[in-house]
Amino acid sequence: MKKFILTLAIAVTTLSAFAFKGVNEKVLKSFQSDFNTAKEVVWTAGSNYYKAAFTYNEKHVFAYYSADGELLGVTRYLSPADMPMHLQTELKKDYNNYWVSDLFEVSKPEGTAYYVTLENADTKLVLKAENGSDWNYFQKVKKS
Repeated sequence: MKKFILTLAIAVTTLSAFAFKGVNEKVLKSFQSDFNTAKEVVWTAGSNYYKAAFTYNEKHVFAYYSADGELLGVTRYLSPADMPMHLQTELKKDYNNYWVSDLFEVSKPEGTAYYVTLENADTKLVLKAENGSDWNYFQKVKKS
């Protein structure tokens, strides 16, 4: 009986912590199924999605879920060395006077995309590469 009460108390405490964060049970079950070895999970709720920030395979990862528990996408920050080789080569060839200030991967059921922010003294560029394609301009901003 003591084991049952202890188990129930832990379950209520855990569910209360998740309820406090506003994460519903469908989302939690999907997350646990998708990332059962995730560590240091922190939940936030958006207007029509839930975001889990966590550590997975020693990487900082962000997973986005619909209220129905559908995995919308996963993002993670990368170093330039973690990009596909053809994208690394293209950046070195075409943007050698810029430095990489931000780089992340977005993985969705439709495919994978990479976003890189490049900067020099005057300009900030955001490039995007989807599903094995080359880099394309996503956004260009003049620095002031």
